[in-house]
Amino acid sequence: MANIDDQELQAARDRWLQERAQRPVPMAARFDRKTERVIVDFTNGAAFMVPARALEGLADATTDQLAEVELLGETGLHWESLDVDFTITGLMSGVFGSRAFHEAQSRGGQSRSPAKIAASRANGSKGGRPKKVTEQG
Repeated sequence: MANIDDQELQAARDRWLQERAQRPVPMAARFDRKTERVIVDFTNGAAFMVPARALEGLADATTDQLAEVELLGETGLHWESLDVDFTITGLMSGVFGSRAFHEAQSRGGQSRSPAKIAASRANGSKGGRPKKVTEQG
C-alpha cells in the first residue's frame, strides 16, 4: 500500500474543492405549504421542486410533518417523525418510492371499480368519445 504524504493529501483536497465548486450543491430544503411542494435550493441559484404527497411515505402526512423536511448533508432529504428519507439525485431522476409503490401508483388508473365501470357505461351511452376531425386537402 502506498503512503500518501501531506502534500499529496492537500492536492487531493484542492482538486475536490475545485470540482465541488463547479457543480450545484444543495444548501437548503423547505416545504411550501401553499403548493405542497418540497423545494431544494442550490448554491448556484437553481431550485428543484417535487410534490410532497407524491412521495412514498408522505401521502398521508400532515402539513406540519411535511414541513419538518431536513437536508441530509448534500445528498438527501429526511423527515424525522415519519422516518422517511430520499436522495436528491433519486428525486431529480423521478424516483418517488420503491418499485412496489410505483406499480401500485400505475395500477390506479387501471382500476375497474363499480363507479368507474358505471361512469364508462354512462359516457358510452352518450356516443362515446367524439370522432377526430381530419382535414382533407
